[in-house]
Order: sequence, then structure tokens, then C-alpha cells
Amino acid sequence: MSKQMASQNYTQPLAVLTSLFFMWGLITSLNDILIPHMKAIFDLSFVQAALIQFSFFTAYFVMSFPSGYLVEKVGYKQGIVIGLVVAGVGCLLFYPAASVRSYPFFLAALFILASGITLLQVAANPYVTLLGQPETASSRLNLTQAFNSLGTAVGPLLGSVLILSVAIKSADEMKALSPEQLAAYTANEAASVQTPYLILAGVLFTIAVVFALLKLPAIRDSAAGAAEAQPERPLAQPHDSVWGYRHLVLGALGIFVYVGAEVSIGSFLVSLMEQPEIAGLTSEAAGKYLAIYWTGAMIGRFIGGVLMRWIRPGHMLAFNALMNAALIALAMGAGGKAAMWALIAIGLFNSIMFPTIFSLALEGLGKFTSEGSGVLCMAIVGGALVPLVQAFFADRIGLLYSFAVPLLCYLYIVYYGARGHNPDYGAAPAPAAAKR
Repeated sequence: MSKQMASQNYTQPLAVLTSLFFMWGLITSLNDILIPHMKAIFDLSFVQAALIQFSFFTAYFVMSFPSGYLVEKVGYKQGIVIGLVVAGVGCLLFYPAASVRSYPFFLAALFILASGITLLQVAANPYVTLLGQPETASSRLNLTQAFNSLGTAVGPLLGSVLILSVAIKSADEMKALSPEQLAAYTANEAASVQTPYLILAGVLFTIAVVFALLKLPAIRDSAAGAAEAQPERPLAQPHDSVWGYRHLVLGALGIFVYVGAEVSIGSFLVSLMEQPEIAGLTSEAAGKYLAIYWTGAMIGRFIGGVLMRWIRPGHMLAFNALMNAALIALAMGAGGKAAMWALIAIGLFNSIMFPTIFSLALEGLGKFTSEGSGVLCMAIVGGALVPLVQAFFADRIGLLYSFAVPLLCYLYIVYYGARGHNPDYGAAPAPAAAKR
């Protein structure tokens, strides 16, 4: 089969996969809206509110390896269908959680929802890298991840209108309400969370049915698929375990700190913009500004997907990480609205980081591609732990200065883009004419 024919055959599945990237981007960014909403409803500290991201992203750590093994057994397509169904069930559980006003119930529903998203990540990301020529894998994954960013841009807009528009009453205000008024307030507050997640459940189940009926290429990490995914130069020392590949292990740490930094910024940006000394915005208005942060990531991925056809992915990764470190330093030093806009601008440079780290770390893994994808998705647990670390400092030294935590994360990504991503290649084989 020619490269042109292969490209034509892969166009349809790549187009269909973009719906997945959009959906899990939207669902993930809604967590940034849930945090200030739940913080106000349950009167939580920053650390307690950060348990939303902890519950969501811990699922990546717990479920990534099982998801990787499941994908190896049933294939990418069936793995995606199962992941959609599990995520849909997690969304459905928001209805009873809101009805009983139980924060632990919400956290459990988020864990189940994230377990389905984890399976989608493990199956869909390597599937995209294998649907085409290996040398354009980073560019291809960036372009599909751009639709993930479209979802993350839409999520805060929907959440600010459907969830944050409901004014949260304080404990004293609730005590002053009559029983009838309290019942009406509680029902309205619950519905603000129930309706969006019921709609998401319906959409996820619908996409699952569509995927089950579609005829997609059955690509596995077979010998043929592994050979296609391998770089032109062989690795100097092929390993018997996925953990033997240094660039994968360093890439997993890169995913850990990147997701941690991205989630931390998204989680606390609304609360920061509400502070009088920064911007003094309402929750609803701040949620809409948060959409600008995610829109920047979407625009950057479209631009990055094109630029990386000419610019080495590692170089672009290091440059973008350095820009983000500088923007956080500017925000901490300037304060006020300058800090707000500097942190919003980080979205533009975040854009290419996750797919670029992901594709660089999987380079040359061959038959270990699915297992390597599981390792990288397991590292997404950074989204659970780094926000807790920032929340710890936010409760003690102030929210703005706690952004030093994601700053350190970006400095590590500078290293990975500049040097850490390089696989251990052997010497190029000698030309046949030179052999004696």
C-alpha cells in the first residue's frame, strides 16, 4: 500500500477520533468550574477543594496500567468504546451525588468518570501516533489535541453559565431561609450540576454506540505495527522492559509535571481573579476569562501542529516551557491585572506540551508502545498531586506566590525538551557499497 493510499484510508478514523479529544477536554476543564463551586457550597479550604483534581487525576495513576493491558487484549477500538461507557456512568452518578449534597459522593463519581477518560487516553493517543507516518506523529497528535483544547475552551464557558451563575449562599444566609426557601435553593443548586453532567452522559453513550458501529483500522502493536513505529535508526540497546527506555521514564516525569502545572493553574485561576487585589471579578465572569486561557491552548496547538513540520519538536517544547516560566515570574512580581493576563497567556504556550512530550517519549518503543502509553498516562497523576502542593502553599503564603510550584514544573520541561527526550540511538548502519 502506498503512503498516499494509507493517508487517505486514515483520514476518516483521524476525523472521528477528534470527537474524543474534544469530549475529554471539555469534561476535564469543567473541574476548574467545580472547584470554586464546591468550595463555596461546602465551605472548603484550598486543600480540600483540590481533592476534586486529586480524585480525578488519581484515576490515571490507578487505572493506566490496567487500561494498557486491556487495550493490548481487546484492541484500540474496543478500548475506546469501553472507556466511553465508563465515563458516561461516572457522569450519571453526579445526579444522586448532587441530590444528597455529599462531597465524598462527588469525589467518587469523579474517580469513575476519570477512569473512563484514562482508558480513552491510553487507547486514543497511541492510536493517533500509529495512524500515519512516524515522522509526522508529533504534528498529527498536536493537530488532534487541538480539538481537545477546543473542548477545554468550551467547558468553562458552559460551566460559568450553567453552574457558576447560581449564587452560593453562606451558612448564615441559609439559616435565615424558611424551610420552603431552603428546599427551593437546594434543588436549584443541585440542578446546576445535575443537568450538565446528565447531558454529558447522553453524549458519551451516543459516541460509544457510533464507535461500536464504525469500521476502523485494527492496528495493534504487532511485529508489523512495531516495525512501522520504529525510527529509521535502531535504538542502541533494545530493552526487555518498558522501564529500560530512559527517554520514556524522563518523559513520564515530564507528563507528571506538565499536567500538574496545567491543572494547578486552571484550578486556582478563577479564585485568583476573584481576589480584589488582582481583578475583583465575580465567579461567573472569572469563569469566562478562564475560557480565554484554554482558547489560547487551542490556537497554539493548531499553530504548533503546523510549525513542527519544520521545527524540531524538542526545541519548540523547550522554548514554550521557558516562556511559561517567565510569565509566572512576571505574574508573581507584578500582581494586579498584569498577573491575571500573564497567567492567562500561559495557555498559548501550554498548547503543544502534552502531545509533544507524549510522542517524543513513545519514539522507538515498538512492541512496548501500548505499555509505554500506560506509563505516560499513569504520570498524569501529577494533576492530582501538584495542585495539592500548590494548595498547601496557597493556604500559607498566599495564592499568587503559590504559583512558584508550576514555575518549577516548567523549568524541568525546558530540560526535557532541550536534552532529556533524546533516545539512545546506535550508530547509523554503513552503506551497502562500503561493506567488504
